[in-house]
Amino acid sequence: MAKKRNVTREDGRIAVQVYLGRGEDGKRKYKTVYGRTQKEADEKALQVKLSMRKGIDVTAERDTFEDWEKRWLKAKAMNVSAGQLTAYTSCGAHLVRAIGHMPISKIRTADIQDVIDTLADYNPTTKKPTAKKTLRQVRMTAAQVFQLAIDNRVLDYNPASAVKIPEKAPQEKRRALTKEEQEWIINTPHRAQRAAMIMMYAGLRRGEVIPLTWTDIDLDKRTIQVNKTVEMIQGKAVVKNTAKTDSSLRTVDIPKVLVDYLRYEKEKAQEADKVKILRPLVCPSAKGDIMNSRAWASMWRSYISDLNLKYGDFSDMEKRPKSKFIPGGVPMRIPNITAHWLRHTFATMLYMAGVDVLTAKEQLGHADVETTLQIYTHLDSTYKRRSMDKLDAYLSEEGKIQSIK
Repeated sequence: MAKKRNVTREDGRIAVQVYLGRGEDGKRKYKTVYGRTQKEADEKALQVKLSMRKGIDVTAERDTFEDWEKRWLKAKAMNVSAGQLTAYTSCGAHLVRAIGHMPISKIRTADIQDVIDTLADYNPTTKKPTAKKTLRQVRMTAAQVFQLAIDNRVLDYNPASAVKIPEKAPQEKRRALTKEEQEWIINTPHRAQRAAMIMMYAGLRRGEVIPLTWTDIDLDKRTIQVNKTVEMIQGKAVVKNTAKTDSSLRTVDIPKVLVDYLRYEKEKAQEADKVKILRPLVCPSAKGDIMNSRAWASMWRSYISDLNLKYGDFSDMEKRPKSKFIPGGVPMRIPNITAHWLRHTFATMLYMAGVDVLTAKEQLGHADVETTLQIYTHLDSTYKRRSMDKLDAYLSEEGKIQSIK
């Protein structure tokens, strides 16, 4: 692997060529490195040789991060939902904006850390500090782009693996409903109530509730089969006969409160249709067909408005609003309950009931147990006293507590 030395450029730098082998055209290929001194140039040449011995493709080191991010997104587009691809594209855009121009081989952990720290302070899209969940997604995107380069023998380490999420970054405002708020869902009839009850007591995602049919629900066995999902593509609902991931294909065991509610709703739907053959969708649009993004948003706004009118605190107003259609609208006095909050409520119920993390993973349809563990770990910090109470109860039942004299 001969190299040519002492080629001095006009700018005073010394160039050293490292022989790389012959190309597909049979011609000899070299890589040129530069140094202010012969020692510096030789050291760089040695690093090239060491990389080659590891199998690294040193000819691709000039490829930028943006080049590899585009390759990664192209591969992802074939295997993920439209919504997930949009999320990946957004995370990639943050990275490309900051380090996209840099050769991927030159990027270090500190460069990615700077991106994360900057986003933690200010997100140019939202004009606010970036939530920890989003920062983790950006870090994961960077890690996967670098891993693609590693798999293609362009790099031998992943600089994103050591990046830390700042503690000061805000947590995403997603929480479980309180007992009082759960009662709101149970006691307020509305076209959206079926969806809300299913998300709160079975943990289904919005995209899993929309295409749900009555044949997917076995009230005698107390189960719901999750076997399809809806993707909103340019506002239109596209049903896929598969779930979000393989793990999302699942059978969810449901509690008696949901069984009783759905049994009543099924009988009510049959009476409304004046036949014994139900319309297939459990949560159809106002027209009876599958909901698109606009139909869902309209239904949910109406539902939250009804909850607000019924349960909101309007003691500071001269008169309590009697209709949600008053001029100027009714001031929002309750939290903006979302589908994510209802699903998180189900996860919290599983935790509070003592359901183990692996069973919770299956019930929630998480792709990996780490996602469930993050929820359980967060709840552990919130309900730490409850965990110790369980230990006290166990020790007491087993007769293991001895009086100390």
